[in-house]
Amino acid sequence: MTDQAHGAESEIPGAIPGKPTSASRTTLSHIMTHNDTNLLGTVHGGVIMKLVDDAAGAVAGRHSGGPAVTASMDEMAFLEPVRVGDLVHVKAQVNWVGRTSMEVGVRIMAERWNESNPAQQVGSAYLVFTGVDADGKPRVVPPVIPETERDKRRYQEAQIRRTHRLARRRAIKELREQRAAEGFED
Repeated sequence: MTDQAHGAESEIPGAIPGKPTSASRTTLSHIMTHNDTNLLGTVHGGVIMKLVDDAAGAVAGRHSGGPAVTASMDEMAFLEPVRVGDLVHVKAQVNWVGRTSMEVGVRIMAERWNESNPAQQVGSAYLVFTGVDADGKPRVVPPVIPETERDKRRYQEAQIRRTHRLARRRAIKELREQRAAEGFED
């Protein structure tokens, strides 16, 4: 684990002070209605994705102390359908921070609005946000300080996802360059 994961980077003179994961963690809740459904009678995946992006964006902006934009959605998994009348809770937190980017992890929970059964997980997602300045240019964001063993695990998993994301991007770029050198047009 890096020093940043232990909060040491926040102690470097002149460095931006780190923020603990709890400082920006948030939950967005919404009752699903007929306006949110698809032709199968379940909630549109896009409706859930918007809630995910809204919650993750709030967390990224809160953590970075200013505007942050969605750079990518690394992974979105729908585990169970969401239905009309479900109270959906979108729980988000910063898992990892680079120089200008942040991974925000999101857990989507749903429960019947009129029942006392516990909420069940219906999905999850990982999004990457970039902190931006007034001109829309990337800006440096504070490191994240994992507080719990779960936070530390999420930090390590986020580093793995980042490594894979960068390797995939590099491999695709190389393939395209190779195909262009061979005279193929895409």
